[in-house]
This record gives sequence, structure tokens and C-alpha cells, in this order.
Amino acid sequence: MQHFTSVKDAYNIDKLVSEALLMKKMPYADKHLGKNKTMGLLFFNSSLRTRLSTQKAAQNLGMEVMVMNVGTDGWQLEMNEGVIMNGDKAEHVMEAAAVIGQYCDIVGVRSFPGLVDRELDYSELVLNQFIKYTGKPIISLESSTRHPLQSLTDLITITETKQVDRPKVVLTWAPHVKALPQCVPNSFAEWMNNANVDFTIAHPKGYELAPQFAGNAKICYDPQEAFVGADYIYAKNWSSYSDYGKILSSDPAWTVSKAKMDLTNNAKFMHCLPVRRNVVVDDAVIDSENSIVIQQAGNRLWAAQAVIKEILLTQMRVESPYLF
Repeated sequence: MQHFTSVKDAYNIDKLVSEALLMKKMPYADKHLGKNKTMGLLFFNSSLRTRLSTQKAAQNLGMEVMVMNVGTDGWQLEMNEGVIMNGDKAEHVMEAAAVIGQYCDIVGVRSFPGLVDRELDYSELVLNQFIKYTGKPIISLESSTRHPLQSLTDLITITETKQVDRPKVVLTWAPHVKALPQCVPNSFAEWMNNANVDFTIAHPKGYELAPQFAGNAKICYDPQEAFVGADYIYAKNWSSYSDYGKILSSDPAWTVSKAKMDLTNNAKFMHCLPVRRNVVVDDAVIDSENSIVIQQAGNRLWAAQAVIKEILLTQMRVESPYLF
């Protein structure tokens, strides 16, 4: 694995999931792999689970970790090429990324979309500039269009809790007080479309995901119909892709309630967190025994550790091919 930015970077997702679950049983078995290696974690946006789990994962593998809040701890970075830098940006990503590559063996980057210019956001400018100029493996810690570590985590959690070989998994839109990006639903859909699940996306009209992410998923516009017989309910809000970045509905009928969960096949409730209680999901659901959001969040550690291990092994093969 050279980089980790989407499901396409996982050569074998079943193997990656199995590796993560094995690490959950033996967290420190591969601590030697990261000896004398450094991981840099760059955050352009806020983070709790991603920051802590990725740092802990790297440490479990024996790596040193450096963490930086780019917007406040360092210079403002210019991402566009060929510009006259006479504004508020003091440093260009071409130099900044290259310098970071001098200090780190693997670099994680987290940068959210602006939700104003769809073409710009979906070009993944920040992530791609770091891939281009750092010269080291890049792990997406959430980008403008995807959150692959979260989606790997979700698949790990489904794998270890499923009661049937091919569960019915429903990604349901839920209301929110602010416009949120499509990163998590995009990524979740992308991974579920590559997994052995019966996958449905439920949302109001106008909230269709980009076709390349929705893929072959079943689409449902009824806030209850999709729940019938479901084994997993994954709730998440996102703003419109077609009317980009806009809130088109705040309909409380889409809030995940106990009445809707009663329509399912005793489904597990999932959410990537943080979550707005009694807006996205009622207390009665998230506090129930069928809620696995904490277990899901805990698995963020093993998802990150499995990915970092694969990248470290790839580096070792390049540096010492005679050992493999």
C-alpha cells in the first residue's frame, strides 16, 4: 500500500479487515515495524477520534508521532500553483509539503471541503498537493470527498457483529442544524458497494450522492420503508450534492427513532460521531443495547493500525527487497 485515500488503495478489503481484527487481539505484536520511523499528522480541521486513534495506532507500531494543527500552529499555506503570493498566505504547499517529507516517513492529512465550490472540493486539491510534493505515503484523515479510515472502521464493526453472512445495511440521511459535507456518506457507500452486504441509501429527494459513490446501492426516499428488515442502520447527515452545500430539508420524520428501529431486524445502530442527540437520533436509540457507536469508535484504532502496518511493510519491501 503506497497511499490510503479510498477503498481503491486497499488491495484486499477482507484481508485488511481481518488484519485489523487480529491487531485488536494483539495490539503490540508488530511494534518493531515502526522503530526509528516518524508519523506526521496534519490537521486543517478539528478532530477527536481520528486524531487520537491514529496517533495511538502509530505508537502501537513503535513509531514516533508529530501532530500539527496547520491553520493555527504553522503558516497559512497557498495550495494553488502559479499564483502571485501577495495575499495572506505566507508559504506554498510545494515547499511546506516537501519539508514535512524530510521529517516524516508517513504523513496523515485532514482537510474538509468548503461546501461552496463543488468542482474545487471534488478535485481534492489539498490532499493531492500533499501526495504530489511530500514524497512520502499519505493517509487521508478525512478529505473533501471521503473518510476512508472511518469507512474501514465501519466495515470492521459490521464484520465482527453481523449475525448473517450478507446483512442488510441502510445508510440513512438524518436532519442537522448545519450544512455538513458528503465525505462520510460518500466513503461509506463506496466501501459498502465493495463489501458483501445488501446496501440501501435512504434520503429525501435532492440529497442524492454523486453517482460514482452511490454506485449500485438501492435508493429509498421514504423515511421508514428502508428500515424494514434492516440489520444495520447507519445514520448520517449530509448537505446536497446537486444543490451543492445547501440544506434542503430539516424534516424530523428522518430522525432515527425507536419506532423506526422497531421496523428492523433488531438492527444495530451506527454513527461515526460526533452526533446531535434528539436531532439525528433519539436518546432511546443511541442509548439502547443495540447502539454500537462506542464499539465502532473504538475500532478506529484498529483500522488506522492495519493501514499504517500495510504502508510500513510496503516501505520495507522497497528499502530491503531481498528480505521478501
